[in-house]
Amino acid sequence: MPITRSLGSVRQRTALGSALAATLLLSGCGAEVESDAKESEKVTVKRCGEPVEYRTPKRVVAYEGGSADKLFSLGLTDHVHGYVMPPANPPVSESPWASEYAKVKMLGDDLLNKELVADAKSDFVVAGWNSGFSDQRGITPKILDKLGIQSFMHTESCFNYPKYPEKKTPFEALYADLERLGRIFKVEDKADKVVGGLKKRVEAVEAKAPKGDPASVFLYDSGTDQPFTAGNQVPPNDIIKTAGGKNIFDGLDQRWTQVNWESVAKAEPEVIMILDYGDLPAKKKIDFLKKSPHTKELPAVKKNNFFILDYNEGISGPRNIDGLEKFAKYLGSRER
Repeated sequence: MPITRSLGSVRQRTALGSALAATLLLSGCGAEVESDAKESEKVTVKRCGEPVEYRTPKRVVAYEGGSADKLFSLGLTDHVHGYVMPPANPPVSESPWASEYAKVKMLGDDLLNKELVADAKSDFVVAGWNSGFSDQRGITPKILDKLGIQSFMHTESCFNYPKYPEKKTPFEALYADLERLGRIFKVEDKADKVVGGLKKRVEAVEAKAPKGDPASVFLYDSGTDQPFTAGNQVPPNDIIKTAGGKNIFDGLDQRWTQVNWESVAKAEPEVIMILDYGDLPAKKKIDFLKKSPHTKELPAVKKNNFFILDYNEGISGPRNIDGLEKFAKYLGSRER
Protein backbone atom coordinates (compact mmCIF):
# COMPACT_ATOMS: atom_id res chain seq x y z
CA MET A 1 0.00 0.00 0.00
CA PRO A 2 1.60 3.31 -1.01
CA ILE A 3 2.33 5.78 1.78
CA THR A 4 0.97 9.29 1.18
CA ARG A 5 2.23 12.41 2.98
CA SER A 6 0.36 15.68 3.27
CA LEU A 7 1.97 18.87 1.93
CA GLY A 8 1.70 20.34 5.41
CA SER A 9 3.85 17.58 6.96
CA VAL A 10 6.51 18.07 4.26
CA ARG A 11 6.61 21.80 4.93
CA GLN A 12 6.85 21.13 8.68
CA ARG A 13 9.85 18.84 8.22
CA THR A 14 11.47 21.34 5.86
CA ALA A 15 11.06 24.12 8.41
CA LEU A 16 12.47 21.95 11.18
CA GLY A 17 15.42 21.00 8.99
CA SER A 18 16.14 24.64 8.15
CA ALA A 19 15.99 25.58 11.82
CA LEU A 20 18.35 22.76 12.73
CA ALA A 21 20.80 23.76 10.00
CA ALA A 22 20.69 27.37 11.17
CA THR A 23 21.27 26.27 14.75
CA LEU A 24 24.28 24.16 13.72
CA LEU A 25 25.68 27.00 11.62
CA LEU A 26 25.30 29.47 14.43
CA SER A 27 26.79 27.11 16.98
CA GLY A 28 29.71 26.48 14.62
CA CYS A 29 30.32 30.19 14.23
CA GLY A 30 30.01 30.61 17.95
CA ALA A 31 32.64 27.92 18.53
CA GLU A 32 34.96 29.69 16.10
CA VAL A 33 34.38 33.06 17.75
CA GLU A 34 34.91 31.46 21.16
CA SER A 35 38.13 29.83 19.95
CA ASP A 36 39.41 33.13 18.55
CA ALA A 37 38.55 34.87 21.79
CA LYS A 38 40.40 32.23 23.77
CA GLU A 39 43.45 32.65 21.53
CA SER A 40 43.48 36.39 22.11
CA GLU A 41 43.06 36.13 25.88
CA LYS A 42 46.17 37.12 27.80
CA VAL A 43 47.60 35.06 30.62
CA THR A 44 50.21 35.95 33.23
CA VAL A 45 53.03 33.42 33.48
CA LYS A 46 56.48 33.63 35.08
CA ARG A 47 59.54 34.30 32.95
CA CYS A 48 62.14 33.30 35.50
CA GLY A 49 61.03 35.19 38.62
CA GLU A 50 59.19 37.90 36.67
CA PRO A 51 55.41 37.70 36.07
CA VAL A 52 54.81 38.45 32.38
CA GLU A 53 51.55 38.88 30.47
CA TYR A 54 51.42 36.71 27.34
CA ARG A 55 49.10 36.48 24.36
CA THR A 56 49.00 33.17 22.50
CA PRO A 57 52.05 33.04 20.16
CA LYS A 58 51.59 32.13 16.51
CA ARG A 59 55.10 32.49 15.06
CA VAL A 60 57.68 30.99 17.40
CA VAL A 61 61.45 30.88 17.04
CA ALA A 62 63.15 28.19 19.15
CA TYR A 63 66.85 28.21 19.97
CA GLU A 64 68.55 24.80 20.35
CA GLY A 65 67.02 21.37 20.62
CA GLY A 66 65.77 21.71 24.19
CA SER A 67 63.50 24.63 23.29
CA ALA A 68 62.08 23.03 20.17
CA ASP A 69 61.63 19.66 21.91
CA LYS A 70 59.55 21.25 24.67
CA LEU A 71 57.25 22.84 22.11
CA PHE A 72 56.96 19.71 19.96
CA SER A 73 56.28 17.51 22.99
CA LEU A 74 53.27 19.71 23.75
CA GLY A 75 51.92 19.35 20.21
CA LEU A 76 52.67 22.96 19.28
CA THR A 77 54.30 22.43 15.88
CA ASP A 78 51.68 24.59 14.14
CA HIS A 79 52.79 27.55 16.28
CA VAL A 80 56.50 27.12 15.46
CA HIS A 81 57.85 29.14 12.54
CA GLY A 82 61.42 27.86 12.82
CA TYR A 83 64.47 27.02 14.88
CA VAL A 84 68.09 28.07 15.25
CA MET A 85 70.53 25.22 15.82
CA PRO A 86 74.17 26.01 16.70
CA PRO A 87 77.01 23.62 15.75
CA ALA A 88 77.06 21.95 19.17
CA ASN A 89 73.59 20.52 18.64
CA PRO A 90 73.53 17.04 17.02
CA PRO A 91 71.50 16.66 13.79
CA VAL A 92 67.75 17.12 14.28
CA SER A 93 67.24 13.91 12.29
CA GLU A 94 68.33 12.08 15.47
CA SER A 95 65.55 13.68 17.52
CA PRO A 96 62.43 11.75 18.65
CA TRP A 97 60.59 14.70 17.04
CA ALA A 98 62.48 14.56 13.72
CA SER A 99 59.18 14.57 11.79
CA GLU A 100 58.14 17.79 13.57
CA TYR A 101 61.47 19.51 12.82
CA ALA A 102 60.86 18.66 9.16
CA LYS A 103 57.63 20.67 9.19
CA VAL A 104 59.24 23.96 10.26
CA LYS A 105 62.11 26.10 8.99
CA MET A 106 65.74 25.96 10.02
CA LEU A 107 66.54 29.66 10.40
CA GLY A 108 70.22 29.48 11.29
CA ASP A 109 73.11 27.30 12.38
CA ASP A 110 74.84 29.79 14.64
CA LEU A 111 74.02 31.79 17.76
CA LEU A 112 70.68 33.52 18.27
CA ASN A 113 70.54 37.19 17.31
CA LYS A 114 68.00 40.02 17.23
CA GLU A 115 68.15 40.50 13.45
CA LEU A 116 67.27 36.87 12.76
CA VAL A 117 64.27 37.04 15.08
CA ALA A 118 63.06 40.30 13.52
CA ASP A 119 63.51 38.99 9.95
CA ALA A 120 61.44 35.93 10.87
CA LYS A 121 58.62 38.25 12.05
CA SER A 122 58.55 36.17 15.22
CA ASP A 123 56.12 36.94 18.03
CA PHE A 124 57.73 34.59 20.58
CA VAL A 125 61.29 33.37 21.23
CA VAL A 126 62.26 30.43 23.45
CA ALA A 127 65.85 30.18 24.69
CA GLY A 128 67.98 30.07 27.82
CA TRP A 129 69.68 32.89 29.68
CA ASN A 130 73.32 33.10 28.52
CA SER A 131 72.57 30.30 26.06
CA GLY A 132 70.58 32.11 23.42
CA PHE A 133 69.72 35.34 25.20
CA SER A 134 72.79 37.45 25.91
CA ASP A 135 73.57 41.01 26.97
CA GLN A 136 76.83 40.87 25.03
CA ARG A 137 75.11 39.91 21.78
CA GLY A 138 72.26 42.37 22.24
CA ILE A 139 69.36 39.95 22.45
CA THR A 140 67.63 39.83 25.82
CA PRO A 141 64.00 39.50 26.91
CA LYS A 142 63.96 43.22 27.79
CA ILE A 143 65.25 44.21 24.35
CA LEU A 144 62.64 42.00 22.67
CA ASP A 145 59.92 43.41 24.94
CA LYS A 146 60.65 46.86 23.50
CA LEU A 147 60.24 45.44 19.98
CA GLY A 148 56.90 43.86 20.88
CA ILE A 149 58.32 40.34 20.66
CA GLN A 150 57.46 37.99 23.52
CA SER A 151 60.05 35.68 25.02
CA PHE A 152 60.33 32.72 27.37
CA MET A 153 63.41 31.46 29.21
CA HIS A 154 64.21 27.97 30.43
CA THR A 155 63.71 27.99 34.18
CA GLU A 156 66.88 25.93 34.57
CA SER A 157 68.81 28.91 33.19
CA CYS A 158 67.19 31.45 35.56
CA PHE A 159 69.63 30.73 38.37
CA ASN A 160 71.56 33.96 37.72
CA TYR A 161 69.11 35.98 35.63
CA PRO A 162 69.54 39.66 36.62
CA LYS A 163 66.83 41.10 38.90
CA TYR A 164 64.51 38.10 38.48
CA PRO A 165 66.47 34.95 39.39
CA GLU A 166 64.66 31.70 40.03
CA LYS A 167 66.17 28.55 41.46
CA LYS A 168 64.67 25.09 41.01
CA THR A 169 66.25 21.67 40.70
CA PRO A 170 66.82 20.91 37.00
CA PHE A 171 64.02 18.33 36.68
CA GLU A 172 61.58 20.59 38.54
CA ALA A 173 62.60 23.38 36.17
CA LEU A 174 61.80 21.15 33.19
CA TYR A 175 58.33 20.40 34.56
CA ALA A 176 57.78 24.10 35.29
CA ASP A 177 58.66 25.04 31.70
CA LEU A 178 56.23 22.54 30.21
CA GLU A 179 53.45 23.67 32.55
CA ARG A 180 54.13 27.37 31.86
CA LEU A 181 54.26 26.85 28.10
CA GLY A 182 51.04 24.89 28.44
CA ARG A 183 49.38 27.94 30.00
CA ILE A 184 50.80 30.37 27.45
CA PHE A 185 49.55 28.26 24.52
CA LYS A 186 46.29 27.22 26.24
CA VAL A 187 47.19 23.50 26.20
CA GLU A 188 47.23 22.92 29.95
CA ASP A 189 45.74 19.41 29.74
CA LYS A 190 48.41 18.30 27.29
CA ALA A 191 51.13 19.79 29.49
CA ASP A 192 49.76 17.98 32.56
CA LYS A 193 49.80 14.71 30.62
CA VAL A 194 53.36 15.20 29.36
CA VAL A 195 54.69 16.21 32.79
CA GLY A 196 52.85 13.31 34.45
CA GLY A 197 54.46 10.88 32.02
CA LEU A 198 57.95 12.25 32.65
CA LYS A 199 57.47 12.10 36.42
CA LYS A 200 56.38 8.46 36.27
CA ARG A 201 59.50 7.59 34.30
CA VAL A 202 61.69 9.39 36.86
CA GLU A 203 59.94 7.58 39.73
CA ALA A 204 60.51 4.24 38.01
CA VAL A 205 64.25 4.94 37.81
CA GLU A 206 64.39 6.07 41.43
CA ALA A 207 62.69 2.87 42.56
CA LYS A 208 65.40 0.74 40.92
CA ALA A 209 68.44 2.89 41.77
CA PRO A 210 71.36 0.97 43.34
CA LYS A 211 71.47 1.08 47.13
CA GLY A 212 74.54 1.81 49.24
CA ASP A 213 77.34 4.23 48.48
CA PRO A 214 76.64 6.03 45.18
CA ALA A 215 79.17 5.78 42.37
CA SER A 216 81.21 8.97 42.05
CA VAL A 217 80.73 10.59 38.64
CA PHE A 218 82.62 13.35 36.85
CA LEU A 219 80.89 15.05 33.94
CA TYR A 220 83.38 16.15 31.32
CA ASP A 221 82.06 18.79 28.98
CA SER A 222 85.28 20.18 27.50
CA GLY A 223 88.59 21.89 28.26
CA THR A 224 92.21 20.75 28.37
CA ASP A 225 94.00 23.29 30.58
CA GLN A 226 90.97 23.37 32.89
CA PRO A 227 87.88 21.19 32.62
CA PHE A 228 84.40 22.52 32.07
CA THR A 229 81.83 20.54 34.04
CA ALA A 230 78.37 20.49 35.62
CA GLY A 231 77.46 22.04 38.95
CA ASN A 232 74.19 21.24 40.71
CA GLN A 233 72.03 23.62 38.64
CA VAL A 234 72.04 21.72 35.34
CA PRO A 235 70.24 18.51 34.23
CA PRO A 236 73.22 16.10 34.41
CA ASN A 237 73.34 16.61 38.18
CA ASP A 238 69.75 15.36 38.52
CA ILE A 239 70.41 12.57 36.03
CA ILE A 240 73.41 11.34 38.04
CA LYS A 241 71.71 11.67 41.42
CA THR A 242 68.38 10.11 40.40
CA ALA A 243 70.10 7.14 38.77
CA GLY A 244 71.98 6.40 42.00
CA GLY A 245 75.31 8.16 41.44
CA LYS A 246 76.90 11.30 42.88
CA ASN A 247 78.26 14.17 40.84
CA ILE A 248 81.70 14.95 42.28
CA PHE A 249 80.84 18.65 41.87
CA ASP A 250 77.35 18.41 43.33
CA GLY A 251 78.47 20.88 46.01
CA LEU A 252 78.99 23.65 43.44
CA ASP A 253 75.96 25.93 43.39
CA GLN A 254 76.57 26.67 39.71
CA ARG A 255 75.36 25.73 36.26
CA TRP A 256 78.10 24.87 33.73
CA THR A 257 81.37 25.88 35.31
CA GLN A 258 85.15 25.64 35.12
CA VAL A 259 87.14 23.73 37.75
CA ASN A 260 90.73 22.44 37.94
CA TRP A 261 92.21 19.01 37.27
CA GLU A 262 93.55 18.74 40.81
CA SER A 263 90.02 18.69 42.22
CA VAL A 264 89.00 16.04 39.69
CA ALA A 265 91.98 13.85 40.58
CA LYS A 266 91.31 14.24 44.29
CA ALA A 267 87.71 13.03 43.87
CA GLU A 268 88.86 9.84 42.05
CA PRO A 269 85.67 9.43 40.00
CA GLU A 270 84.57 5.87 39.27
CA VAL A 271 82.60 6.94 36.17
CA ILE A 272 83.14 9.75 33.68
CA MET A 273 80.08 11.06 31.88
CA ILE A 274 81.04 12.61 28.54
CA LEU A 275 78.78 15.29 27.08
CA ASP A 276 78.74 14.54 23.36
CA TYR A 277 78.11 17.36 20.93
CA GLY A 278 78.32 17.90 17.21
CA ASP A 279 81.45 20.04 17.03
CA LEU A 280 83.33 18.26 19.83
CA PRO A 281 82.55 14.53 19.69
CA ALA A 282 82.92 12.17 22.65
CA LYS A 283 85.68 10.06 21.08
CA LYS A 284 88.11 13.00 21.02
CA LYS A 285 87.39 13.75 24.67
CA ILE A 286 87.92 10.13 25.72
CA ASP A 287 91.20 9.96 23.79
CA PHE A 288 92.37 13.09 25.61
CA LEU A 289 91.42 11.74 29.05
CA LYS A 290 93.28 8.49 28.38
CA LYS A 291 96.47 10.37 27.49
CA SER A 292 96.41 13.36 29.82
CA PRO A 293 98.72 13.07 32.88
CA HIS A 294 95.90 14.68 34.89
CA THR A 295 93.42 11.90 34.19
CA LYS A 296 94.99 8.74 32.79
CA GLU A 297 95.38 7.19 36.27
CA LEU A 298 91.81 7.94 37.40
CA PRO A 299 89.78 4.82 38.35
CA ALA A 300 87.16 5.60 35.70
CA VAL A 301 89.77 5.92 32.95
CA LYS A 302 91.73 2.81 33.93
CA LYS A 303 88.51 0.76 33.98
CA ASN A 304 87.20 2.40 30.80
CA ASN A 305 84.08 3.52 32.64
CA PHE A 306 82.83 6.15 30.20
CA PHE A 307 79.19 6.98 29.68
CA ILE A 308 78.25 9.16 26.71
CA LEU A 309 75.42 11.63 27.28
CA ASP A 310 73.91 13.17 24.17
CA TYR A 311 73.96 16.98 24.11
CA ASN A 312 70.17 17.20 24.06
CA GLU A 313 69.95 14.84 27.01
CA GLY A 314 72.20 17.19 28.97
CA ILE A 315 70.52 20.53 28.29
CA SER A 316 67.04 21.31 29.62
CA GLY A 317 64.40 19.42 27.65
CA PRO A 318 62.24 16.27 27.64
CA ARG A 319 65.21 14.20 26.47
CA ASN A 320 66.75 14.65 29.95
CA ILE A 321 64.61 11.69 30.98
CA ASP A 322 65.92 9.60 28.07
CA GLY A 323 69.43 10.33 29.34
CA LEU A 324 68.40 9.41 32.87
CA GLU A 325 67.03 6.03 31.82
CA LYS A 326 70.13 5.24 29.79
CA PHE A 327 72.49 6.24 32.59
CA ALA A 328 70.48 4.26 35.15
CA LYS A 329 70.78 1.19 32.93
CA TYR A 330 74.52 1.80 32.63
CA LEU A 331 74.98 2.10 36.41
CA GLY A 332 72.87 -1.01 36.94
CA SER A 333 75.03 -3.03 34.57
CA ARG A 334 78.14 -1.81 36.40
CA GLU A 335 76.73 -3.01 39.72
CA ARG A 336 76.35 -6.51 38.33
